[in-house]
Amino acid sequence: MRIEEMVCILCPRGCHLTVTQDGDDIQVTGNTCPRGKQYGINELTHPMRTVTTSVYVEDPGRDKMLSVKTSQAVPKEKIEEVLSIVKTVKAKTPVKVGDVLVAGIAGTEADLVATRNIE
Repeated sequence: MRIEEMVCILCPRGCHLTVTQDGDDIQVTGNTCPRGKQYGINELTHPMRTVTTSVYVEDPGRDKMLSVKTSQAVPKEKIEEVLSIVKTVKAKTPVKVGDVLVAGIAGTEADLVATRNIE
């Protein structure tokens, strides 16, 4: 039997969850909504994260950084690979919010996208 304690991060309530797995049976307690139950199950079986970071912007005469994020959560075990790829990315101006800098980063369904504009 596996028992994990965690805090649900899907809303400001921050429910303290206890997730118990016994074989294929997973029970979640402490949640006040169905989203918390699903969060607990997902966090135990296949944790995902949205990656936020920044990349260098090539702009003659000025050094700039551009904030970026993955367009959706990626498997936690892929974060190192995502960050290795991000280190190689250099954006070119102009950049608009939502511009895709890397499609399908690290073999996932997530794109690396800009989160601010740079003219």
